[in-house]
Amino acid sequence: MSASENQKKQRKILIIAPAWIGDMVMAQSLLIHLKELYQSVCIDVVAPRATLALVDRMPQVDEGLLLDIGHGQLLLGDRYRVGKSLRQKRYDQAIVLPNSLKAALIPWFANIPVRTGWKGEFRYGLLNDLKYLDKNRLPLMVQRFCALATNDMGDQEVETPRPALSVDEDNLNRLLKSMNLDTRRPVLGLCPGAEYGVTKQWPANYYAAIADHYINKGGQVWIFGSKGDAGVGAQISNTVSAVNRNACVDLTGKTALVDVIDLISQTTCVVTNDSGLMHVAAALNRPLVVIYGSSSPEFTPPLTDSAAIASLKLNCSPCFKRDCPLGHTNCLHQLYPQQVTKILDGLIAEPN
Repeated sequence: MSASENQKKQRKILIIAPAWIGDMVMAQSLLIHLKELYQSVCIDVVAPRATLALVDRMPQVDEGLLLDIGHGQLLLGDRYRVGKSLRQKRYDQAIVLPNSLKAALIPWFANIPVRTGWKGEFRYGLLNDLKYLDKNRLPLMVQRFCALATNDMGDQEVETPRPALSVDEDNLNRLLKSMNLDTRRPVLGLCPGAEYGVTKQWPANYYAAIADHYINKGGQVWIFGSKGDAGVGAQISNTVSAVNRNACVDLTGKTALVDVIDLISQTTCVVTNDSGLMHVAAALNRPLVVIYGSSSPEFTPPLTDSAAIASLKLNCSPCFKRDCPLGHTNCLHQLYPQQVTKILDGLIAEPN
């Protein structure tokens, strides 16, 4: 078969997806890139429950498949059954995005002939299209994902299309009505959570100060997050000035992930930690201010031109630790609300 004929033949690719929301959003860049590379390609995605919902908002995906195994669990028998059930789909290739050994098991059990991924945790044999990472050449996670789409690991620049999540207008209208949300006033979205840990979480009272600032200028505030963020959401809404509380709506723990996607699409701007919802907001092309503490925009930046970075760039950061090794978390606590409101005001027009 000639190269041109092979290009026209439909290729079936299985993606083993990450378990983190932000990583899954960045994985959409790979999906877009694959659609650009092949004239005809079927892309299925195996994902845990935490990230599978995102697949519904990625038009590049033909089918999302649930991996109903808890994060960090091996459960070899369950993985074997999932892999065996996929054999009938006859995939040409699997691309494994997580670097763990267990992530590479399902494609192997599924007898997929080409199994692609980065050299990781004892994966020799499980992956037969093993790539060796040059961190200097590919400093960004999104670059590392997209580089797996090609066999050429040369020096050329890796193409990294921007993620672009779709919005369900019917669901959006249902949410606005059922939650009595009004979009006639400009909306500032706050995303104060971060599954990674406290070294990515800007203080709740600082977020409350940002909310007061925006509401005093004529806007309103919606707070987004999961059930695990309900505590910090309540703390913010309770700390906002009493006269402003009716304009501050705490949505943490009250919406599914796809609902958050649709509602964030209605915001005028977003202030967020370096978190999964930061990447969601970027993929919706919302103007955003991203607060970095222990992490770095040099590795997982917002993939949009409409973002501003708030970071003190202390000598001790980025440390990429879940708990501050020095016990003070100055990278976040010394980044005061006034500094962030100045960035916010410079990013967007003043609400009226």
